[in-house]
Amino acid sequence: MAPGSALIPRLMDLSPGTEALRYCFALPAQPESVAGARELTRARLDAWKLGSDACDAAVLIVSELVTNAVVHTASTRVVCELSHLGRRLRIAVQDQGHQPGGPRLRRSSDDEHGRGLLLVDAMSSAWGSHDAGDASGRIVWAELPHDAGRPSGTERPC
Repeated sequence: MAPGSALIPRLMDLSPGTEALRYCFALPAQPESVAGARELTRARLDAWKLGSDACDAAVLIVSELVTNAVVHTASTRVVCELSHLGRRLRIAVQDQGHQPGGPRLRRSSDDEHGRGLLLVDAMSSAWGSHDAGDASGRIVWAELPHDAGRPSGTERPC
């Protein structure tokens, strides 16, 4: 596990001098919490000065992962962790429930549900899931590259 984080598995080494920032929040596993997760994410990424493209993608990914945790598990709360690691942003959402087999992509869903992970897959450079180490639920994570602190002349902050 990455130092200081039970949610995010260590997938990359940080070279000396790489800035690592983390922000974690927990919300009730209720549909109205999805909007709160978007607001908290946008506020933090704005404080970290991420560009609008990375911010918009991250807010959408958080929205989809929190929605999945609320809709598809019997959780009472959802924990989200944002991690700014050099030029990467990592998002991890932990629920308390278990969906048999974990989250799955549904490439040909005709109903209004089941497309969230397709969006996560399309917008992230990597994503995955695993059971929490203490059998307390599942963690779904996604990673985005970004150019923090280097917005172009036309790009607005988050």
